[in-house]
Amino acid sequence: MIRLVAAVLALACLLPGTAAQTWCGKNYMASEPPVPPGGQFPIPAASSKPLLALRCAPVIKPYLPEDAASAAGFLIDAPVTFSQVQGAAPIDLPVHAPHGELEVTVRVDGRTLARGRVAVNATKTELPFSLNGLKPQAKPFDVECSATYSPPDVQGKPQTFATHTALSYLPAPPDGRSVTKMDLRTGALLAKPATGKGGAYETVFPVGFYTNFGGYLESNVSLVDEIKSQGTQLHPVPSYDNLTALAAMIQRMEEVGLYLMYDMRLTYMNDTAVTEEVNRIKNSPALLLWYTGDEPDGTSDPLNATTHAYDLIYDLDGYHPVSLVLNCEDYFWSEYTAGTDIVMQDTYMVGINATFSTVWVNLLLVLLLSHIVLIGVWLQGTPCTEDYGDCGCDNCKGEFEDISTRMDEFAQRRFVDGWELSKAVWTVPQGFGGDSYWNREPTGKEFVVQSVLGINHGALGVVSWNAPTTAGITASASALAKSVSVMKDFILSPHATFAHIVADRVDVGLWTVGARTLVLATNLNYLPARFDLGGVHGLAAKKAHQVLDSGAKLSGRVIDLECVGTGAFIVEH
Repeated sequence: MIRLVAAVLALACLLPGTAAQTWCGKNYMASEPPVPPGGQFPIPAASSKPLLALRCAPVIKPYLPEDAASAAGFLIDAPVTFSQVQGAAPIDLPVHAPHGELEVTVRVDGRTLARGRVAVNATKTELPFSLNGLKPQAKPFDVECSATYSPPDVQGKPQTFATHTALSYLPAPPDGRSVTKMDLRTGALLAKPATGKGGAYETVFPVGFYTNFGGYLESNVSLVDEIKSQGTQLHPVPSYDNLTALAAMIQRMEEVGLYLMYDMRLTYMNDTAVTEEVNRIKNSPALLLWYTGDEPDGTSDPLNATTHAYDLIYDLDGYHPVSLVLNCEDYFWSEYTAGTDIVMQDTYMVGINATFSTVWVNLLLVLLLSHIVLIGVWLQGTPCTEDYGDCGCDNCKGEFEDISTRMDEFAQRRFVDGWELSKAVWTVPQGFGGDSYWNREPTGKEFVVQSVLGINHGALGVVSWNAPTTAGITASASALAKSVSVMKDFILSPHATFAHIVADRVDVGLWTVGARTLVLATNLNYLPARFDLGGVHGLAAKKAHQVLDSGAKLSGRVIDLECVGTGAFIVEH
C-alpha cells in the first residue's frame, strides 16, 4: 500500500462526488460505508468419509536436453483428507489394517513414462522416467497420472483415481541465455552462475531488496558492486525510463555475477510492453526470474491479469519462472496466484496501529482545503476490520505472528488448490517506516526476525521492501544473506527432514540432513528467551557451529536469545 499512497493523493477521485477508493476490496475513506469486499478463499466442505487427493508433478521444471543423460522423475502425492480439496475423490480404506499402496501410472499421449507403487498418504514419492523417448518442444506436454487401489486382503473391484499435470521439456536455449529451473521436490531455484561463463547449476536462495532504479541505481552503477559485496540479490524497481542506464546496470550485474529479478509491475497488463521487455532482457545470463503483479489484490487488478501475463511470458521465454507479491490477507487469492510460479507475501506489521487509521486524516487536509465541510468527517479517522479500512497490514494484529499466520494460510491454500507441488512461497520483510501507516522503521534485529519467521514457515526467498534503507537493516540483511549461503544446503535439500517447534513465542525450524541438523531459532518477544535443545527428540548435540548471530548464543544445549534475537546453529549428532 505504501507504493500507492502518494499517487492516490493526487487523484481527483478522492474528492467528494467521485467513486470510492478501495484496498483489498475494502472502502477505507471515512465518507464511505463498510461493504463486505468478497473474494474470500472458500473453506473446503468437510467429508464424513476419507478422500484421496492424488497430485503429480515433474521433479524439475523445465527439463532440457542436457538432462536426458540421467533419470528424470515425477513426484506423486497421495494424501488422505476429510476436506473436499481440489481433485479429492472418495477412497474406501480398511479400518483396522494398513492402508497399503497405490499402483501409479504416468502417461503422455497414451505412452507410459513411469509406473510404480506409492504408499497411501505418502508425500513426494519419486517415480523415475527417461526423457529419451520425448522430443523437446516449446509447449508443455499434457501428462495423465492415474492410480489404482486395492485394499490389502480385501476382495472387490479396484478403485481408480486420476489427475493431470504439465511436463516442460524445452529445446536447449540459445547460446548465452540463462535458465532457471525449479526443483519441485523443495520449490528451490536452480541456476548457473550469473556471469554466463559456465558452471554447474546450484540452488539459489535469494536474500535481497526491491531497490529503487530511478534516482538511485540508474545514476550509480557502482552500487551493483556494493550489493554484491553484501551478499544480497537485486530486484530493481521500475520505471526504467533510462534504457542506457538499465543496460549498463545489467551488464555490470553479469560481470560481477549478481542475479536479476526483473520487475514489470507498471507494464504487466500491457502486452506490447511485456513483449518488448521480455525480448530485451531474456538473453541476459544474469536473469533469474520475472516479476509481474505488485500487490494486484490490493489494487483489484483484473482477476485474469496475472494469468494472462504469465502465459504471454512463457510464450516469449519459458526458461525462467514468474513471480508476484500479494498484499491482502484474503482477497481473490486463487485467481491472482494462478498466474505465478512463486507467490510472495508482504505483511508489514512493524510500527502500525492495526485497528485504527489516521493516515487519510493527515494527508487529505492538504487536498481538501476548499472542502471545509468535509474535513471534520475525515478527521474522525477510520477503523480497520475484516470489511473496512486500511491500516497498512491487512487483517493484522501488529505482531510478528502476522507473518507466520500469512505464510501458513498460503501453504494451506496451496494444498486446497492442488498447487503444493507446483508453486513456491517467498517472504517480503518490512525494511522501511517512519511515514504513512508505519510510525518507525524496524531495527536490524527485527528485520531478521521477520525474515527467519518467514523461512521457518516455508519461505524459499527473502526480498525486502525496500532499498536504500537504514544502515542497521542493510548490515543485518548482509549477515543473513551470507549465512543463508550455508543454511541453504539444509533448507533447500530434497533429502532434509523438517521439524517445527514454537514455545513461548520462540519459533524454531530444524532441518536434518544425515547426521547434522540446522537449528534456526528466532525470539518474537521483546524480552530475552531460552530454548533447550535437550527437549528436541533425537537431537543430542555433540558439536555445534553457529552460522548466524543476530542476538543469540548456544551455551551447552541451551540457546540464549536476546529480545528479538535470532540464531542459527549446525548441530552434529
